[in-house]
Amino acid sequence: MAKATKKQALGRGLSALLKDPENDIQSASDKNADKVVGNIIELDLEHIEVNPFQPRSNFNDETLQELATSIKELGVIQPITVRKLGFNKYQLVSGERRYRASKLIGLEVIPAYIRIANDQESLEMALVENIQRQDLDPIEIALSYQRLIDEINLTQEKLSDRVGKKRSTIANYLRLLKLDPIIQTGMRDGFLSMGHGRALVNIDKKQDQISLYEKIISQSLSVRDTENAVKTYHIESNPVEKSKKKIANVQGFVKEGITELTDRLSVKVDIKATDKSKGKITIPFHSEAEFERIKKLITGA
Repeated sequence: MAKATKKQALGRGLSALLKDPENDIQSASDKNADKVVGNIIELDLEHIEVNPFQPRSNFNDETLQELATSIKELGVIQPITVRKLGFNKYQLVSGERRYRASKLIGLEVIPAYIRIANDQESLEMALVENIQRQDLDPIEIALSYQRLIDEINLTQEKLSDRVGKKRSTIANYLRLLKLDPIIQTGMRDGFLSMGHGRALVNIDKKQDQISLYEKIISQSLSVRDTENAVKTYHIESNPVEKSKKKIANVQGFVKEGITELTDRLSVKVDIKATDKSKGKITIPFHSEAEFERIKKLITGA
């Protein structure tokens, strides 16, 4: 308990240091920067602004209230991270839920780590930190990956190294952004899993995506059901594939018929069929006697 009290006292002392204009810190080389950067400091909530680069946009009211209740009882256990903007002015890098919950219960100060970073570094820190969270939905993760690629100019390979994820995993998330916005919203609201989304993205036409999405919701289709529905969609919408399926069906009964007739007549029967289930049967014979034998088997005479 003594350690906690000492740390809190240190945080208040450094907080007072930061409120002194003569000791203002703008870079890592400034006086007292080593005392501030990386240490836990109590900052006034009113001097902290929300990070415009924050990739997380959905905050569940119920879970936020639960966090606020926890903070009211136990305090902010994990400090937030901020970057210094100017004298007595800071911007969130990570910890917006803790920040919002603290404001919700009327706290005036919050423990924070102070970083000195430019906009690009701030964006990257915020995005990478949020990607590592367990409660982000697939679309939030996909948007975070896309922003790192677009705004930090990272390739998928470099992004893979930066966030510790396989390149194929990143590619699968990014493909979700090809879904219709209505479906993306459904995923964010928990109506669809990432597996459903990965199946639906294989349909190019947005309207057809939505039609299957509505079927998934109304019939509670599983991921496997959805994958099969997408396969059926491609067969039905592709004349070549549809024709192949018909031929395959025809060949199925033809194959059984060849075996049955060959066994019955004791000759190698040949059957040819079209995609309309039409065709012809060829029964070979090599002598008059064999012809008479086959005729009797067919006519029963």
